[in-house]
Amino acid sequence: MAEVRSGDDVVSEYLDQNPELAQWVETLRGHCETNKQWAARREFILRNMQDLPKESGVPLLEPGVCSSSLDRLLSLSMVWTNHVFLGCSYPQAVMDKVKEMAEGIVVPDAPVYKATKEGVMVKGKRSTTTDSDADSWVKRAKCAPNEVDSRPAGRTATRPSGQKSGPPPQAPAEHQPFFNRLYKAVAWKLVSAGGFGPNLDHFEILRSCVESCKQTLACVFVPLKDITGLPAGRTQKEGHVCEIRCQTVYMGTGYGRDESAAKAMASKEALKVFQGRKVTVKICRRRYKGKDVEDLMLLDEQPRSQGFPPALSYPFQDEQLEDGSS
Repeated sequence: MAEVRSGDDVVSEYLDQNPELAQWVETLRGHCETNKQWAARREFILRNMQDLPKESGVPLLEPGVCSSSLDRLLSLSMVWTNHVFLGCSYPQAVMDKVKEMAEGIVVPDAPVYKATKEGVMVKGKRSTTTDSDADSWVKRAKCAPNEVDSRPAGRTATRPSGQKSGPPPQAPAEHQPFFNRLYKAVAWKLVSAGGFGPNLDHFEILRSCVESCKQTLACVFVPLKDITGLPAGRTQKEGHVCEIRCQTVYMGTGYGRDESAAKAMASKEALKVFQGRKVTVKICRRRYKGKDVEDLMLLDEQPRSQGFPPALSYPFQDEQLEDGSS
């Protein structure tokens, strides 16, 4: 079993590998912050640095050099730690923002605050399940995954009678919060690994990030010779094709001499989507068993000059489609 490391261990290891960054981030510590408070706020800052808008001519990691985006990040980090450690409350829009930015950060033995009738926040008794844990379970219950293991899964949600086969219209919005969290986990992992490159174990990075968000990947393999509608120039018949999905959302396709190589290539293609400023879940048209279908896909903001690879699995098919394509 792989060793489970705390967030503080990961941050410390990352800063040990980046001494200049470690020296810079220490300049951001407040004089009155305890070690525990600073460790939490430091992780908040480091996890969200990649989301900062790039400002022309302004070096991000240079002590003494200010930027509006960095100032905003530091302000939000203080809002979050004030809420966690002091029980401070802020407008709901601000609270929603910092809670989203702090997704995945674990603060050991954080104090619990409860509001009195007068609206004053006082320390309460710690329960076994924190509010963030409860919120996480509610969100997962609302969009519970339909796991697949090398075969198409069933429907992800109940569709009104008479609606055509395909993901329900509300599916992108339901899945988007999960992939926002996954985007941050992947960005953090890639930063820790020194950036995206050909020598990475792409599948292991993708798998570990997905599992850190409490989900699993689904890999479907099909012999290359059995695939129709391959991209132009793909003429060889030896090897396999791998398709990767998570929560029924398509992430990438890869070709290889064997299943392992195909899975590695599919993982690499999936990780490329996370190189943009954000990822978006959309309903798109694809080919599946010679038919045009609507599929749920994870996309970046880059324009595409060609269509998508044909689908190897289709988690949204109903009996009518299945009968028509058999």
